[in-house]
Amino acid sequence: MDSPSIQLSFEDLGRTDRYVRQIEYADTKPFILGIHYARRMPPVNYAFGLFEGGVLIGIVTFGTPASYHLCIGLAGKKNQHHVQELNRLVILPEYNGDNRASFLVSRALKMLPERTFVVSYADTAWSHVGYVYQATNWLYTGMSAKRTDTYQPKGLHPRAYDKNNHSDLRQTRSQKHRYVYLVGNKKQKREMRKELIYTVYPEYPKGDEKRYDPNKPEPVEKIQIIRG
Repeated sequence: MDSPSIQLSFEDLGRTDRYVRQIEYADTKPFILGIHYARRMPPVNYAFGLFEGGVLIGIVTFGTPASYHLCIGLAGKKNQHHVQELNRLVILPEYNGDNRASFLVSRALKMLPERTFVVSYADTAWSHVGYVYQATNWLYTGMSAKRTDTYQPKGLHPRAYDKNNHSDLRQTRSQKHRYVYLVGNKKQKREMRKELIYTVYPEYPKGDEKRYDPNKPEPVEKIQIIRG
C-alpha cells in the first residue's frame, strides 16, 4: 500500500526523529477513507499526525460525539461542551507495532485544550479490546449497552437520517469497550474525576486483538438484521 502524501512544512524537512504535530483535516482523508475499516469521515475538531523521518505514517482525530446524550451523560450538562471523542486512529499497516499508536495518542492528548473529557471506544465487532488506551492510562468505564439501529440498505451509517427509508427492519449494534481520558492540570483532573458520572472499573478487559486487512476489512462479528 502506498503511503498517503502530505505537504511538509519547512520545519519537517530533514527531520529523522519520531514526532507528533497538528495536521489539517484534508491530511487525514487518505488514512480514514483508504485504511480505516469504517471508510467514513467523522466530525473532526482536532487532527494530529505521527511522523517518522518527515513522513506522515499515522493519524488520530478528535471530534464532538454524535450522541448528545453521551455529552451530558459523561459528566453532566455543565461539561457537555468539554467532551471530545477520539474517533479515528490509523497507522500505516507497514508501520504497525513498536508502540507507535500509543506514542501518537499520548502526545496528541497533551495538545488538546485543558479541561477536556475525551471518550473513545474499542469495538468488539472488530475484536478490539482497547490496549492502546490501556497503555496510555485511560479510565475504563465498562461496555456500551446492547442496542439496535435503523437498518440502512444503502450502506449509510445506521444512525443517519434517510427520509426514503420506510423499512421496519433494524440491525444490531455491536457492544464497545468505553474509555475516558481527562485532559488538564492536576487540580483540574481531580475536579473532573469527581464530576465524571460513569463508573470507573479497577481492571482493564483482556482478549486477543486481531488486525483487519485494510484492503478488505471484515468484522469478526456480523450484524444481525431483525424486524423491529
